[in-house]
Amino acid sequence: MLKHLNLEKLLFFDIETVSNTAYYNELSPAMQDLWQHKHQFVAKPEENFESSYTNKAAIYAEYGKIVCISCGFFVNDEFRIKSFANEEEALLLEEFSALLLDTRFILCGHNIKEFDVPYVCRRLLIKGLSLPRVLDVAGKKPWEVDYIDTLQLWKFGDYKHYTSINLLANIFDIPTPKDDIDGSQVGKVFWEENDLQRIVEYCQKDVITVARLVQKWKGDSLLKDEHIRVIA
Repeated sequence: MLKHLNLEKLLFFDIETVSNTAYYNELSPAMQDLWQHKHQFVAKPEENFESSYTNKAAIYAEYGKIVCISCGFFVNDEFRIKSFANEEEALLLEEFSALLLDTRFILCGHNIKEFDVPYVCRRLLIKGLSLPRVLDVAGKKPWEVDYIDTLQLWKFGDYKHYTSINLLANIFDIPTPKDDIDGSQVGKVFWEENDLQRIVEYCQKDVITVARLVQKWKGDSLLKDEHIRVIA
């Protein structure tokens, strides 16, 4: 599996998202009304509008925003990681888009076809920014989009379930750093603790895990911690 894939052509990436505002009552009246409508379809029976917004808004590009995009790429035996993180979303999107102008890269990540890529595209448009060519896939057939999505690869054509990157790492004995947060806590860390660097570190660990998973499936030796370099 992936035996002939050139890892140096891949740009591994992951995004972290939070709600657009810290609290539901900070939304405009129009957006509150629109969330109330969405609430009917996404909330648990016991949830009110405020709690469903806190728990769910970040996963919808219309109600959330990106606070970090971490990218990784191989250069010989070294894996270099660069993160774009900013409270001003437009700034990090512009920087990430500039990186994507390098056409040698093929995007790689976990669930990027259904989440990360569509989310980035929607937020770019909302912010009035242009789509880089590699993201502009409107009208293309599925087989014309050459992203490497580890979730889709693992499904082998099965569309009935979702498998987390943490589960795949566990069953394939891929070492993952011990985290003090998970995805459900990113919003709290951002809005209540104002600790963006902690989110960056969490995002980078997911990128490393995906890179190691691809190496495992390719039959290569796994990336060692001492060969990882974070670049500014």
